[in-house]
Amino acid sequence: MPTQSDEDCANPLLLKWVKEWWDMARERNTKGIITYKHAYDSLKACPIAFEHPASLVQLRGFGPKLCERLTEKLRQYCEENGLPMPPHPMTKRKRDQRTVPPDLLNDGIDQDDGAPQPKKQRKQRAYVPAYRSGAYAILMALSGIDQHAGMTKSQLIEAAQPYCDASFTTPSDPTKFYTAWNSMKVLQQKELVYEKGRPLKKYCLTDEGWEIAMKIRETDVPKAGSNGTSAGATSTATSSAAAASTSAKATASSSKSLSNSGRTPAVLSTLPKYEPPTLPPKPEVIDLDGDDEDIRSVKKEGMSEYFNVVKNGTTVPTDSELPRFTPIRLMPGTFTVELLLDVREIRAVSDRDYMQQELAKLGVKTTVRSLELGDALWIARCKQPGWLSREGAEGDEVVLDWIVERKRLDDLIESIKDGRFHEQKFRLRRSGIQNVIYIVEEITMDPTHFQKYEEAVESAIASMQVVNGYFLKRTQKMDETIRYLADMTKMLKQLYESKPLHVIPTAVLTTKNYLPLMKHLRQTQPSLSHHISYPAFMSLASKSENMMLRDLFLKMLMCTKGLTGEKAIEIQKVWKTPYNFVKAFERCGQGEDGKQRREEMVMTRLSHLVGRKKISKGLSQMISATWGE
Repeated sequence: MPTQSDEDCANPLLLKWVKEWWDMARERNTKGIITYKHAYDSLKACPIAFEHPASLVQLRGFGPKLCERLTEKLRQYCEENGLPMPPHPMTKRKRDQRTVPPDLLNDGIDQDDGAPQPKKQRKQRAYVPAYRSGAYAILMALSGIDQHAGMTKSQLIEAAQPYCDASFTTPSDPTKFYTAWNSMKVLQQKELVYEKGRPLKKYCLTDEGWEIAMKIRETDVPKAGSNGTSAGATSTATSSAAAASTSAKATASSSKSLSNSGRTPAVLSTLPKYEPPTLPPKPEVIDLDGDDEDIRSVKKEGMSEYFNVVKNGTTVPTDSELPRFTPIRLMPGTFTVELLLDVREIRAVSDRDYMQQELAKLGVKTTVRSLELGDALWIARCKQPGWLSREGAEGDEVVLDWIVERKRLDDLIESIKDGRFHEQKFRLRRSGIQNVIYIVEEITMDPTHFQKYEEAVESAIASMQVVNGYFLKRTQKMDETIRYLADMTKMLKQLYESKPLHVIPTAVLTTKNYLPLMKHLRQTQPSLSHHISYPAFMSLASKSENMMLRDLFLKMLMCTKGLTGEKAIEIQKVWKTPYNFVKAFERCGQGEDGKQRREEMVMTRLSHLVGRKKISKGLSQMISATWGE
């Protein structure tokens, strides 16, 4: 049987729009592919012509949102072509539904009178909280004490927090008000937890809640504080708890007696008693007063000497002229690996220490400073103060080969728009650190606003991974970022603290030989990792205090929209300084011919470039308007 074409469909215009959305979903690989496909197949097979898109809700694959979208599309089409908008159909669709093939009707729509068919009564599934959710943590905490002893809110939060990935006191999203404690309402609605006592309110488990908690505890679920779990353990816990809920409902008395019977179940003796958790010491934090403006302009106390640690030096033309040195060896046991956080990494103006406090709860020692580059990095701190300085490197800290740049999705969009994204990538590449981690927190945004920049974000992320070779980590909220940083810190402690570290003496470093030296060492000694001191790294990474004219020229060039770091470097190779660049434009002459030569000068001179480094005519004109006018 020949396949029916789209033009032969009873509703070709509506089918065309659904086909366009389906193609767009396939191109972008979004979740709407299956939805649009079902709608397209259903509409194409339907022999009935519909006057208004709202009538399509009776077809399989069409919901209210898709019908509304088609209605808006039809309204625009009618306005553009001077046609009247069809009237909205009546609620009753008895006549149309009799002519629609039964296999195309939406589920729940009766074919005779349009009334919803009575749904089959499904067996109610027992409620089991998700692993390490707020409800799960509350059940685990309350099951660690006698069933009817109860806990106050503060006691319960303190006991439940180790079992939960989200915070019980602070919202995971600064724009929302919900915390893990909101799960208490669900547990009370499900009659798993009840309140007792006035004025000091306490929370206790009901008989049903106790049965579920006991079954979960008897399964092989990982202990509190562990982020990992196996699929088998979670599945077993869910099925066991569901069986416990069903059993508890069948055996619980109709009066739901909540008074303590005076006897302790045998299983209680095997459970750990509640003890307030011992948190690690509060992280070392630089105290800052004032608002965000104070943070942005914070004085780097004790760090001013860093900016002149590494001298400019002279250009190294060949590897044979690189300095020879004997590395400083830090032996295992003489240092500890620690995490450094930038002082601007705050959750909100009223909650500046959230990241440090949550990392401390996970057992990660954190130091907060104003970092010249990145939002987090790891150092090796010498246990014996002054030893590193005596061996030829400043301070007591060595920068490891890992750095993190963290961006919320809205901040990533703004940095792409104003050019900070490319400037930061350029500086990360010049830092000499090989392992760059880009964390993107995909917070909830207005879909209409995000859709405008979706392609730019995806392009930037792809470029970051493919061109720059950075590792991308996507998280949903700050709490997930914090857990990732904690896991990375523990991994790096195992990686570095068991082997010697090789430190380059600062005296042999200059701003011009640093990158060629690191590249040479990685090529000739790939089995060894060479590092520099923290003061030397800060001096090299400084934005302005130790900036060379070449770096300043590159930053000036990158202020032009569309002029990336790669293109700026190629321009700087031809015209070494801003003075040379301006003079080159002046030599193009005046008048219309001179203007045309100025607009095409950069494009013509760099016509040999290909790919991402190629200068287009439009970009060449923009550069001329900035530097040549």
